[in-house]
Amino acid sequence: MPTEEELIARAAELLARGPLLPPPAERKRLREAVGLTQQDVATALQTKRETVNGWETGRTTPRPPRLAAYQHLLNGWAEKYPPNTSAPTPAAATETFTGTVADTPTRPAADTAAPTTASRPARTARPSTSRRPGAKKPAPSAAADPRFENGPLAVVDASDDGQLLGYCVGGLVLDCQAKTFPALVEWALTEAKLGAPRLNRNGKDADPLLVLTDAAAERLGLPAVLEDRRGLRLAEDHKVVKQLSKAKWKLTKRGFGPWARIYRPAEGGKRQCVQFAILPWGALDTRSWGDTGQLPPADVAAVLGTYATRVLTPRGSTAVCGLELMSALRPPTRAVKDAATGSWVSGPNPGALTEPVDPAPPEAPAEHPLVAALYPRHHVRTPDQVIDEEAYDWFRPLTDEECTQGYTHAVGIDVNMAFAAAANRLVIGTGPAAHVKNPAFDPKLPGSWLVDLSHIETDPRLPSPFTPKGTRPTGPAWYSTSTVAYAVELGAPVRPSEAYVRYEHGAYFDAWYTRLRDAYMATMADLGVEAGMSEADFLDAMDRHKSVDPGQAAVLSAIKSTVKGGIGKLRERPQGIKHKFGEPWPALSRATWSPHARAELIGKVRTNQHRKLTAWARAGLFPVAILSDCAVYLSHGPSPLDFMPHTDDGKPLPGGFRLGVSPGMVKHEGTRDFLWLAQTIEDEQINPARHIKGDDAPDSGE
Repeated sequence: MPTEEELIARAAELLARGPLLPPPAERKRLREAVGLTQQDVATALQTKRETVNGWETGRTTPRPPRLAAYQHLLNGWAEKYPPNTSAPTPAAATETFTGTVADTPTRPAADTAAPTTASRPARTARPSTSRRPGAKKPAPSAAADPRFENGPLAVVDASDDGQLLGYCVGGLVLDCQAKTFPALVEWALTEAKLGAPRLNRNGKDADPLLVLTDAAAERLGLPAVLEDRRGLRLAEDHKVVKQLSKAKWKLTKRGFGPWARIYRPAEGGKRQCVQFAILPWGALDTRSWGDTGQLPPADVAAVLGTYATRVLTPRGSTAVCGLELMSALRPPTRAVKDAATGSWVSGPNPGALTEPVDPAPPEAPAEHPLVAALYPRHHVRTPDQVIDEEAYDWFRPLTDEECTQGYTHAVGIDVNMAFAAAANRLVIGTGPAAHVKNPAFDPKLPGSWLVDLSHIETDPRLPSPFTPKGTRPTGPAWYSTSTVAYAVELGAPVRPSEAYVRYEHGAYFDAWYTRLRDAYMATMADLGVEAGMSEADFLDAMDRHKSVDPGQAAVLSAIKSTVKGGIGKLRERPQGIKHKFGEPWPALSRATWSPHARAELIGKVRTNQHRKLTAWARAGLFPVAILSDCAVYLSHGPSPLDFMPHTDDGKPLPGGFRLGVSPGMVKHEGTRDFLWLAQTIEDEQINPARHIKGDDAPDSGE
């Protein structure tokens, strides 16, 4: 047996090895207790947010000199927020509700992440809300809002005995005694303590979201399928709609559909509104959410809860969420003091889209009243009458040299979050357009310009940067500032004959981009793909990332759909057969309906891509096809590393595409053999970029 002195000496050796860190979960708890973000810690320690995320998940360990600094932070936080005061025990958590809790024995901690709906003994009295013993509750932070202590949402399910259960973020399960829809709305607004704080101090708190499973919908009297497949809404004479009306609750104009919003007019500045998502009616589109709607309630809560935390609480399709996120981060109004009365009133928020603004005629779609007044219904506008800023859809025939070089593969590379990356630092108009004749081009002034760029020559093996089809312009045409600025960058003389410019402008999308970028990077890190990886490690991680965690993979898909759908909503066209050509439609009443902003953004996507294509062309590498943010190159091997150019020291060629996870960098999209490519181009006259991922792969663009 070792002596006491020997054991003490061995312990001293451990102490001398340097600072020891608490477990990863405790590191995260301490940071959240202080109310700081991972980015705050990363900034203080001069590292990346993804690195801090790795420390908190246990995938990586800090190294000197940051190790000692990180330990110093954790020690300081631990003194202020010891474990016994920061995270309440299940017994203490139960005290936040009145009455008795469910008569279910407390389960071990290992089981708390998977609550069940097992039948329970009958009780003589129970509250309308209770916390089930053993359910996990997220550790509170200094910035936590007690109004929303149970998170942003609950997935409502019905147990075998008909009891409604609300599955919340973190494994928490709430009992709900509501028997009718009006009672469920009241429960969500009072006892459930659901919701999320505003994303901007001038904005509004997120309303509670209740997601109804098939069993819950049936229990509350909803049909399994909506009979109105065109309108996607419950009939006004349905008993549930009548119950709500009798209880003085209102529905928005879209009625009671897959995403129903139920409210009463605000009283005393307090909102009374609950958002519902009806899973059996297809609220979670499989194109955006995968199979999330078919998961167990606790798993649905985990997926939607992650999205709500990183993006915003869902309130419709991902396209709707993308648009709503813009307004949540840059609200159209703010509180201002009335000089005459001294009271606070609502006023426009500088830098935001504050009110609906008419587009310039060349920016408006054909159905718009401005265009309908100028041209007959079936008139096809020419490039000098309408702006055509769209993503690439281009391919070219193979050259004789390419057919004799012994290429074996066609490899597609795809730009990560291309549309989000283009939104970063993009200046758009926030006010009306001013029409000017023969203006001098100003690259800092957003708008639309009528200019002839047909004199600019480009290599026939590259698409033109000025048209979506990649063909050379044939005369004067309308372009966004982003596109004309790129022509100037290429050294071309530019003399606009006409323009619609916005003197009120700003980088409206910056906050939107930052939040979506952080959500995307955090989700990719959870899937094992982090910034700073070597090219080979990155490609390996991307090959398996969707299988690491299906829930996080669904969140990733939803984030990408939020970007593309939100941009598409900027120029939403009429919906439904009831619209009459030339008449306004509901989207025009939104401040965020801005075809100009969409044109600027997509023009920047295309010119960003052309800039990198040109950098590779100077190295002798030319694409054969492009679709949106995917480019296809010929290769002697199946991997991007088989053809991507590098400098002599092994680094990516400056100015070109780079493999990596960050927005604007590229990933492997797919590989096909050379003969398939040749047949697709020469015989079928189909853009091979559309099917480089597989015959049934959808268009990955907007």
